[in-house]
Amino acid sequence: MRWKSMGLVVAGAIGLLASGGWVVESWLAAPPSSQGKALIESEFSLVDHTGKPVADEDFKGKWQLAFFGFTSCPDVCPTTLIEVSAVLEELDDGAEQVQPLFITVDPERDTPEVMAEYIANFDPRILGLTGSPEQIKRAAQAFRAYYAKVEQEGQPDGYTMDHSAFLYLMDPEGDYATHFSPSDEPATVADEIRAYLAEGIG
Repeated sequence: MRWKSMGLVVAGAIGLLASGGWVVESWLAAPPSSQGKALIESEFSLVDHTGKPVADEDFKGKWQLAFFGFTSCPDVCPTTLIEVSAVLEELDDGAEQVQPLFITVDPERDTPEVMAEYIANFDPRILGLTGSPEQIKRAAQAFRAYYAKVEQEGQPDGYTMDHSAFLYLMDPEGDYATHFSPSDEPATVADEIRAYLAEGIG
């Protein structure tokens, strides 16, 4: 099943939290589309895990597979990045047309150095992105991704992060194509992406 904009009803209203629960994202209650175009777009100015400034324009011409998470995440984030790695393997040569992005929602702790150490555990094609809290906020708003800091005893620095756990597939123009949930199998995700690659933009 491929969505161009109707999937935003789900993506814009409900997010799977890293803690394993579901939350209604009331702050994303705006209409999911306008004149048939999804209100999700790739728009950011951040720093990659090597310390190099990067922006959405740098990936024009490539499909982006973006995920918002954080390096201290105990389960959903590492599992998702393992699945992204598997998707890239499934895509084989098609993976050359896809740029996977791991965008932190915890910029206070996830410096480029921390991101680099973490990203090294997964497929080397995955690019880790961080930045200032304001830069991360703007990126999350563009993708309509939910995240929130939650005070929690026993966690590093006394807090953890709740966040949506969707994988966003953005077309070569940086526009929303579809999204995937953590329950989707890598082979299924790869098949969907392969179909988009065959169709091109739109």
